[in-house]
Amino acid sequence: MIGKKVKMGNVFMEDGRSIPVTFIDLFPLTVTQVKRADGPDGYSAIQVGYNRVSGHRLTRARSGHQKKIEGKPFKNLIEFRIDNPSNYEIGKEVGFDFAKIGDRVDVIGISKGRGFTGVVKRYHFRGAPASHGTSQVHRKPMSGGATDAARVFKGTRKPGHMGAINVTVKRLEIVLFDRETGILALKGAVPGPSGGLVRIIPSRS
Repeated sequence: MIGKKVKMGNVFMEDGRSIPVTFIDLFPLTVTQVKRADGPDGYSAIQVGYNRVSGHRLTRARSGHQKKIEGKPFKNLIEFRIDNPSNYEIGKEVGFDFAKIGDRVDVIGISKGRGFTGVVKRYHFRGAPASHGTSQVHRKPMSGGATDAARVFKGTRKPGHMGAINVTVKRLEIVLFDRETGILALKGAVPGPSGGLVRIIPSRS
């Protein structure tokens, strides 16, 4: 499923425990394409769409791809590998009955972007001593090159861009799930800022 990260909070259980959770608002998804292993694609999957927009805001190729869908076309399309594509039809909505409370799921999202950061924040370097004559090098990575090779080896930890990458958090437990409204509460934190898009799939590990 696809959803929007709403906020973090806590849920009180019947035994009095307070569990930190992340609330996710799931989007209703509509099947836009069905792929079968015995077809030209060679694998089983369904393509679903969300976030309807006017047709003139899409290219003719993208809007023509969805000509079998009633109403406005979808701006966003995403594909899920499944084992039983024959259970789905183009134009039908995918329900929220894929999971129940207590199940484990994997959440995929884009982490918060931190911009250009130093090694202390990026790689948790300890930094130089703050006394005994240390001057203007407290948070610097110090020497990072090789004298003999006269170059910096690939993978050397240096200052640079941090965050804004695809991150997967595995085996998060479903604490609350309202199938009518599509509100989902997962135990723990998920990647990305509030309002960010996340992809939820059943955990296989």
